[in-house]
Amino acid sequence: MFPRRPWRRPSRRALFGAVYGTVLASSLAAALDKAGVPPNPGYELLWVLVSALVSAAAHAYAHAIAEPARTGGSLAHAARSLLAEWPLVAATLPTAGSLLAAHLRWWGPYTAAETVLVLNTFTLFGLGVWAARVSGHAWRTALRTGGASMLLGLFVIAANTLIK
Repeated sequence: MFPRRPWRRPSRRALFGAVYGTVLASSLAAALDKAGVPPNPGYELLWVLVSALVSAAAHAYAHAIAEPARTGGSLAHAARSLLAEWPLVAATLPTAGSLLAAHLRWWGPYTAAETVLVLNTFTLFGLGVWAARVSGHAWRTALRTGGASMLLGLFVIAANTLIK
């Protein structure tokens, strides 16, 4: 039998970025997919990527100006802070990939937004379970935490349905 390796504990910032980026990507995919308007996956893809990069930069900038005494306001710290936002950008890549696949006509453009919403909802579940398990919680608690995280994705799906 293989020795059990402990799960690597992600940083709080990495978990924040992963959840935030996944919810951001889901919300953008839902908002850009308008009823009665033909989908444009290439346009939606660009907006998801631009929004992810701008959100990461805004979050890094907010840290830099909110904590000037701790950071010293240096350009090097600002750059490190921006690089630390990689999980937010990375979390939008599955959505970007789905939209790129639709843009390349690997699948229909009408299914791209729905696929993204379902994929991201299950991703949120996995992030919740992962965060709870690496924090030392039992599987039962981890599954409840995953379910609570999944509610964010279900909320986006419900809001998308109601708004359309």
